[in-house]
Amino acid sequence: SMFTLIAALALIMELATGYPDRLYRAIGHPVTWIGSLITLLDRNMNREGGNHGARQLAGVATVSALLVSSVTAGLAIQWLAGHGWGLLVVALLAGTLLAQRSLAAHVAAVAGALETGGVVAGRKAVSQIVGRDPQSLDEAAVARAAIESLAENFSDGITAPAFWIAVGALPGGLAYKAVNTADS
Repeated sequence: SMFTLIAALALIMELATGYPDRLYRAIGHPVTWIGSLITLLDRNMNREGGNHGARQLAGVATVSALLVSSVTAGLAIQWLAGHGWGLLVVALLAGTLLAQRSLAAHVAAVAGALETGGVVAGRKAVSQIVGRDPQSLDEAAVARAAIESLAENFSDGITAPAFWIAVGALPGGLAYKAVNTADS
């Protein structure tokens, strides 16, 4: 189907180019935009001390607003891009929702650090991709932590967004990223 083609092209394009650091510094990233929207909605709708039912309703309204915004943006972009060469534009934008290149680079950095700088350098490199304190980790534990991080992030950063892009093109990928970011 057309959506599967978009997903395949997005995977190929993201693997080839990644998300350029210059672009990130200039305009951010779709996930940071979604995060900003979540922060705004949370600040305005999540009232501390309010009644439990009202807070739950506000949570449902927040996720609904997030999904409607994301899907609407995706549909608008796809409509503006049209067909033909526009398909490549949609695939390129959908590729921004994937993280295979950066994930591979982070894990490779840990391996390289262990090889050239030993366990101290490996700990520093792995601290960029794991939430735990790596100071007590030996060389094998640093390597395990990198592999565990790769396994955990493979689903969120590659498999799931690619699946949702194949199911719903750019709007599907954006909806997945919105819910996944809100869950974080």
